[in-house]
Amino acid sequence: MMTTKQILYPNTKLWMAAIKPPMYSVAIMPIWVGTAVAYAETKIFNGTVFSTFVAAAILILAWENISNDVFDSETGIDKNKHHSLVNLTDNKPLIFWIGNLCLGLGLLGILAIAFWQQDLTVIGIILLCCGLGYTYQGPPFRLGYQGLGEILCFFAFGPLAVEAAYYSQTQTWSMTSLSASVIVGIATTLVLFCSHFHQVKDDIAAGKRSPIVRLGTQKGAQLLIWFTSSIYALTLLFVLLQISPPWTLLSWVSLPFAVKLCRHVQENHNQPDKVSNCKFIAVAVHFWACLLFGLGFIL
Repeated sequence: MMTTKQILYPNTKLWMAAIKPPMYSVAIMPIWVGTAVAYAETKIFNGTVFSTFVAAAILILAWENISNDVFDSETGIDKNKHHSLVNLTDNKPLIFWIGNLCLGLGLLGILAIAFWQQDLTVIGIILLCCGLGYTYQGPPFRLGYQGLGEILCFFAFGPLAVEAAYYSQTQTWSMTSLSASVIVGIATTLVLFCSHFHQVKDDIAAGKRSPIVRLGTQKGAQLLIWFTSSIYALTLLFVLLQISPPWTLLSWVSLPFAVKLCRHVQENHNQPDKVSNCKFIAVAVHFWACLLFGLGFIL
């Protein structure tokens, strides 16, 4: 006879997989890097704006993740995804409105920043990010199903989010923050790219033409090496061009995670059960690379 702990533990694991706590570093790092560049250039740091922006970014990413489950439930692509929030609750309307609540609260935070600064620029940029997020997954666009998700992800979490964070501190623009945003955008897109390897079969069945479906897992694994390497190559290039300070090379400390990611995917690209965790290794690459990259501007 199974104990209560044995019964509940698998369900707990499913809920944790559905909520995806590690993924929320994806929302935080653009705000961190944009703010770090702003401080390095202007010695300005508004802690209230920063903390409000981080909380808002987490809520908006929660909306994207939750609504993704809702919209994917309509295409059948998540029928085998046991940790989908819709599948766990069997209540799509509830999940839909929880997602909308997260979006509303997140946008309220951004509106607060705009009110404090008497400037609508940041809310305008974040609304554009939300628009890109919706077109990625929402009907009638579903651009992620056409293999365009990585492009949308790069701009939403790279140039737009980092520049919005920089502007929220300084109310000005910076070429340095724009170059830094390229690093953040690539690192974030890496996470999305890695999320496709284990679900090729379901993607094909639902008509989703992800980059891995289009390329095949072997070519995708080869591209991953170049994709990941570009983070470190560009960081070095920006230092050599004196765009970024030398201390940003601290981000190279994350290189062991990058090597682990590339090796893991190379060895298991066509084995869904084994490669499914690669996106979490990609999250570690993203987190440490961006955290140390931003720290390099402050030191």
